[in-house]
Amino acid sequence: MKLRYGIITSMVWLLSLTGQAQELAAGHYQEPYRPQWHFSPPSGWMNDPNGLVYHQGEYHLFYQFYPNDTRWGPMHWGHAISRDLVHWEHQPVALTPDDKGYIFSGSIVADTHNTSGLGKDGAIPLVALFTYHDPNAAAKNTRNHESQGLAFSLDNGRSWQKYADNPVIPNPGDTQDFRDPKVFWHAPSQHWIMGLSVTDHVQFWRSKNLIDWQYQSSFGKGLGAHGGVWECPDLLPFTLPGSNQTHWALLLNLNPGGPQGGSGIQYFVGDFDGKTFTLDPEFANTLQHKEAVWLDHGADNYAGVTWSGVKDGRTLFIGWMSNWLYGQELPTHPWRSSMTMPRTLEMIRTAEGLRLKSQPVAELETLRQPLAFTERTEADRLTLQSNADIMQSEWLFEFRLADQAPALALTFSNESGEKLQLGMDDGQFYIDRSQAGRSDFSDTFAARHLAPLTLSDKSLSLRLFLDQSAVEVFVNDGQLSMTERVFPTRPYTAVHISGNATLIRKQGYKLTSIWPHK
Repeated sequence: MKLRYGIITSMVWLLSLTGQAQELAAGHYQEPYRPQWHFSPPSGWMNDPNGLVYHQGEYHLFYQFYPNDTRWGPMHWGHAISRDLVHWEHQPVALTPDDKGYIFSGSIVADTHNTSGLGKDGAIPLVALFTYHDPNAAAKNTRNHESQGLAFSLDNGRSWQKYADNPVIPNPGDTQDFRDPKVFWHAPSQHWIMGLSVTDHVQFWRSKNLIDWQYQSSFGKGLGAHGGVWECPDLLPFTLPGSNQTHWALLLNLNPGGPQGGSGIQYFVGDFDGKTFTLDPEFANTLQHKEAVWLDHGADNYAGVTWSGVKDGRTLFIGWMSNWLYGQELPTHPWRSSMTMPRTLEMIRTAEGLRLKSQPVAELETLRQPLAFTERTEADRLTLQSNADIMQSEWLFEFRLADQAPALALTFSNESGEKLQLGMDDGQFYIDRSQAGRSDFSDTFAARHLAPLTLSDKSLSLRLFLDQSAVEVFVNDGQLSMTERVFPTRPYTAVHISGNATLIRKQGYKLTSIWPHK
């Protein structure tokens, strides 16, 4: 493989940091592998994001939380608030288990017109719909142990009251997996709409008041990937640039059966009339030739859903940055799990049809600090040196691929010989973490993960983020994304780039921590 830089026909680009990089010292949000600008709880176990809502200038992030251990347990709703999607303030636990069960995943809407009647003295109620999971009934295999409950807040999410007549949707009987209500207001039909996962399909329900719900239709049996249980649906409207036509995307989380094994997020494109979701014909044809269309092709993006109530026209998304194959074994303490960075989702038209692309939210750019390099070119080698820590950084690269046998490899490495490699070869993009660091906690973690890569021309752009134990890559303006966890025993200190391509642009930034270090 050959990499061309300007008039150089073959080169290696090496970024080498002067001095020895040090792991973060143990301390408040400075533990080894603690992400510095991704959300993670102070301690305990976290999984799915829940109840994402923007209200009165605040972004709320609720999440599946077990405060008493770093492994899954009786589920609570943890809570954090941000005004900019970047800096987060931890809040007290919002919802706790009761005699009806654990508090599984769900969603929150701002009932601005008080359709529920739960508002008082002019306060707008935030209404949470969530799944009750009865562990005792589940242990007896009753197959009716999940139902949908309601809670509400009159102080912008600071305190919560459970509805007296819960559940608002009882289990219909003999329904093993009946969970994860995602609710939105459908203006054309003047109803609240709920998507609800039921083992291998999605049910749609609707309500005038968020309390009394009527079943409308089902979608998904025999369509898409079915390697495991369907979870956390999210039905979203999109308008293509320059068009006034609305298209819909149904996000659907799946475990197991994801693109790299274990957890993953597939989606469907179609139309929704207030009662029924129908596939776009072109997308239906796609599913005749491939099992599924994935939102993220990495191993570590699951249970992703979007914020309700966003007023600026964006569709804002976040996911759990882990995988049920090994999520409970990751080598972190006293917390376990992090969220992906917040992202925007957009629908675009491609040669294959309507597709979703994802990009980091623009607010993350406020964390940037420039990386200063000294350059040295020697024949086929360009060396850039810096004192910055590349374990907490953002990278922008643009390449022009060769007409014949285009290929590209970027390798992040450390002084222990560990390396994280990513790039493209044989029409596919890949992340190879088989030698990236610790993998002793799982037999499946160390692997090379592939994703199909469609190029409209010979251009390839990469936007890549590293954050202590996370790598997120966005290819060609986010038309392809891959999210992975990595656990090097020492920080990566070099980047080595090779391939049959011309390097057109390079830019690096250090990203500052969002957490106060005590």
